[in-house]
Amino acid sequence: MHPATDPGRDDPAALRRIAEHVAVEAADHLRGLPPPRQAGATDAVLTKSSPTDVVTDADTAVEVLLRARLGELCPGEVVFGEEGGGDAAQAHWVLDPIDGTVNYLYGLPWYAVSVAAVRDGVSVAGAVVEPVSGRVWSAAAGAGATCDGRPLRVGDATELGQSLIGTGFSYRAERRDRQARLVAGMLPRVRDIRRAGSSALDVCSVAAGWLDGHLEHGLQWWDWAAAGLIAREAGALVRVPGPVGTAAPEDGLGADATLVAAPGIARALAELAREHGAAEV
Repeated sequence: MHPATDPGRDDPAALRRIAEHVAVEAADHLRGLPPPRQAGATDAVLTKSSPTDVVTDADTAVEVLLRARLGELCPGEVVFGEEGGGDAAQAHWVLDPIDGTVNYLYGLPWYAVSVAAVRDGVSVAGAVVEPVSGRVWSAAAGAGATCDGRPLRVGDATELGQSLIGTGFSYRAERRDRQARLVAGMLPRVRDIRRAGSSALDVCSVAAGWLDGHLEHGLQWWDWAAAGLIAREAGALVRVPGPVGTAAPEDGLGADATLVAAPGIARALAELAREHGAAEV
């Protein structure tokens, strides 16, 4: 049925099922591919914004599969993806075929497939699937978030000094230096900081209470479109940049800052980041 005539095409629950279905299928496909470094394919890895910002043949193949499946299930809907681009302003679906590509390249298990359904630039459903563990994180607007069907709830941290915070770094050396100085200033004021290499899974970890917060500059829409909704539906406070072409919040954290945190520490975490120069990162 064409989406223009399908009465369920804007139903978050239905869109959640589609996101889960195609993300699981893509993760299964990815799991069956030999990682580039193990395959010995010297032409299977390219770079994008810098020599450390990699894209593999698998990234492209997974996005092609996701687009094909969404084209079958939701014909006529606009897809915007990390590798294939698209019309962001008209997007119905936002894709990250492999979030954590460097981890994938090196054989580390912390990477994921991310699929979000959006309407008017707002995520209404989404799924994040881990190919190695098989975990399926998902949410629909107003219906809560789950991991493998179990309801998620953000942690109850209230003391920033006892909180575990996730972060990530740019692929550009000059920005990474500024981010490192920000983290160095924050580190003495929190329990500890983790850098796992997949922002989508870090944000899902906040939803599960495994992390108390996550702060990162430079993330793109595809990085947080699904995970941000999962965290919000689990009770986290979520501050993200505006989708492509829209204005960011003016709160002193920097135009492209993403901050996801347990409500009890969110304000203190934001204040700490501002104190140590988040706006200049």
